[in-house]
Amino acid sequence: MQMDAGLDTGPVLMQKRIAVVPDDDAGTLHDKLAALGAEAIVAALDDIEKGRARAAPQPEVGVTYAAKIEKRETRLDWSRPATELERTVRAFRPAPGAFGLLDDQQVKIWRARVVHGSGTPGTILATDENLVIACGEEALAVSELQRAGGRRLSAAEFLRGYSLAPGARFA
Repeated sequence: MQMDAGLDTGPVLMQKRIAVVPDDDAGTLHDKLAALGAEAIVAALDDIEKGRARAAPQPEVGVTYAAKIEKRETRLDWSRPATELERTVRAFRPAPGAFGLLDDQQVKIWRARVVHGSGTPGTILATDENLVIACGEEALAVSELQRAGGRRLSAAEFLRGYSLAPGARFA
């Protein structure tokens, strides 16, 4: 886009779209967008040089400001639908990471998927290859997590070192 007096308000010279796939997270999208941006800037500069560039004003409707992410936003609220929590996990991966509280200790949730299940939100429903946790709607099957000060572990590895049974609860 061209420079203007406001914050990100100048006319746009080129726009590109990219699909967000179910496994994308902030890290994979960053990498995809960086590559697409590099291609787009070269194409836009070529269009400018050849006189083909046409600047279009940005719409004023729908503009939002993205504030800095605060730590409280990364805490998972188990009363929310599992779909939202799964997206939150992906949004905060690879950094800063989404977390829940288990026995008053922070546990980061790195990988999860939505599964069928119901119960009191935050309650562990199953402890097999995944840690299945009840949400406001459906449940999350957590496949990778990390205790404070520890390393990332698969759910199976985590459960070998941290005895949990169905009925335990995330706060």
